[in-house]
Amino acid sequence: MNKEYVKELIKQGKRMDGRSLEEYRNIVVEYGISPKNAEGSARVKIGETEVVCGIKFEVGTPFPDKPDEGTIMVNAELSPLSSPDFESGPPGIESIELARVVDRGIRESKAIDFKSLCIKAGEKVWMVFIDIYPVNNAGNLFDAAALAALAALKDTKFPKYDEKEGKIVYDEKTKNELKLVELPVEVTVCKIKNTFFLDPTDEEEEAVDARLTVAVLEDGKLAALQKGGEDALTPEDIDRMIETAQKHSKIVRSKL
Repeated sequence: MNKEYVKELIKQGKRMDGRSLEEYRNIVVEYGISPKNAEGSARVKIGETEVVCGIKFEVGTPFPDKPDEGTIMVNAELSPLSSPDFESGPPGIESIELARVVDRGIRESKAIDFKSLCIKAGEKVWMVFIDIYPVNNAGNLFDAAALAALAALKDTKFPKYDEKEGKIVYDEKTKNELKLVELPVEVTVCKIKNTFFLDPTDEEEEAVDARLTVAVLEDGKLAALQKGGEDALTPEDIDRMIETAQKHSKIVRSKL
């Protein structure tokens, strides 16, 4: 679709699918979609955009400056099956940015009680791997992936750890849930010319001048920001985008 046509529609306050500028497509969250292959899992659909997330555990050595804290690692795999724009091979810029945005929201909000991941201070801690797999990209992967990660973390239970053998027994899950302190919902606000809108389709994303992904806590406080797009944002733009994200994060959060 012609970018200029999309830009002109947005300037007029219109969209191809008939939504208002600040209206999300239908959001669906499913928990526990892969109970045998992951310690936690979820599927999120925003319109036709679909993202699956799985949680796995490993035992590792803590960082020297945080001897009693575990950590997280976020990976996003953008497959050509989800979009013809993605290519096979090593992670590209898009997958690295997607993983970084999700990681930043969780890490900066201290969503996980990292001290609860300690097995033995200075020696062994749990490492939480958050793997994100877009199944279909119809726009707004940032919000969908962040929501899928939260849902998967909520679904997570620790596997059994055999201290004598020093290994994880993945086939035996415990009843111990991952301790979540915060739920940082992410909302991406897009800008075309002087018009702001939410939940872009893939066609609208092609025409976006700038975007700001905002991680918002339940009390409305900010946990993280990630700017994208080629155009600059003024302080006034940022203030307005943050206010919009704070307002609509309540709607997104309700889907959890």
